[in-house]
Amino acid sequence: QVHLVESGGGLVQTGGSLRLSCAASGRTFSDYPMGWFRQTPGKDRDFVAGISWSGDSTYYTNSVKGRFTISRDNAKNMAYLQMNDLRPEDTAVYYCATLNKTTGRYDYWGQGTQVTVSS
Repeated sequence: QVHLVESGGGLVQTGGSLRLSCAASGRTFSDYPMGWFRQTPGKDRDFVAGISWSGDSTYYTNSVKGRFTISRDNAKNMAYLQMNDLRPEDTAVYYCATLNKTTGRYDYWGQGTQVTVSS
């Protein structure tokens, strides 16, 4: 069992920045690749960024490449999503999740944090 708590969301103007944090507790955090997802009302939850267990490999959806940076600190059981040059279309609830390496599915999720970008 892994418990995840996101924080750092808020209201920001277009072009601004936010840093989301994901605090993990429970099983060994460093065992899990991590991902950030986002969801807007009435739509599916979409993948934003992913990071390997070691932090050596990162992955991004095309719309955030060059603007968002995913990172992790296994010693602190933390994952982060640095979001720069924010746009109104980035407005969503952002979730962190752990990847089950056996099933290939993200199976532990946080409660989400709201990010709102005003135009």
